[in-house]
Amino acid sequence: MTPEQAAANARTGLASILRAFSESPRTLQGARLLGLSGWAYHVSARAGALGEVRSETVAAVLAFIAPEAVTDGWEAAVKASAPSEVAKWHLGELCKWGADQLGGFPRLVRLLDLAGRVTDRVDTAGLPLFAAWRAMPVPDVTPGARAAVLLHLLHEHRLGVHVMAVRASGLTPLEAIIAGPEGETGAVALGWQAPYPPAGPLIRRLIWAEAVADSLAGQAYAALDQAERVEFTGLLESLGHRLAR
Repeated sequence: MTPEQAAANARTGLASILRAFSESPRTLQGARLLGLSGWAYHVSARAGALGEVRSETVAAVLAFIAPEAVTDGWEAAVKASAPSEVAKWHLGELCKWGADQLGGFPRLVRLLDLAGRVTDRVDTAGLPLFAAWRAMPVPDVTPGARAAVLLHLLHEHRLGVHVMAVRASGLTPLEAIIAGPEGETGAVALGWQAPYPPAGPLIRRLIWAEAVADSLAGQAYAALDQAERVEFTGLLESLGHRLAR
């Protein structure tokens, strides 16, 4: 397994693991207690690591959410709480979830070792949101909490290189969404308004962009040898199955 293949294989596992956290009832209930709608929480919890920046900056970093939707969510969040505090709370909840849900994973120590080496290898150039999250103090260093944070960082890393690859392909964020598996449904969910471009002419560019994203993300997975890359992606798959039960 090459580093690029490892990055490609890890993508789905990372997304499903982090989705289990973001969609957990405790996380959603906590957001409501902060006085945030689901959308305001989604935007500020992810981008709040950047600090008190303008909504235009947030839109540029998140990229795939329509700028108007970003502005609506960010400004609503600012009225309720400082976005940096939302991000801090989000990180704390991630740690609690990790301690509870990942702490009993049988191969947790090995997962920490492999994920930590990949995360440490990431070059932050062009990845401001990843860099911001990696620089945030972690409130809980127990194994399960640390694993959740590392997997969150690797997921954020993948999202960041995907933005770079899509722009290099000549696609706009909206065009990449339309060409993807969710198509117009995904565009609506992320706040983009019709009319939408036809998907057909865009698909080949998106395939190229995904290959570039695998290559960029794979640079970090070169921290592991071939056997370790196979092992790591297998651990992610096992953990995803465990959380889905």
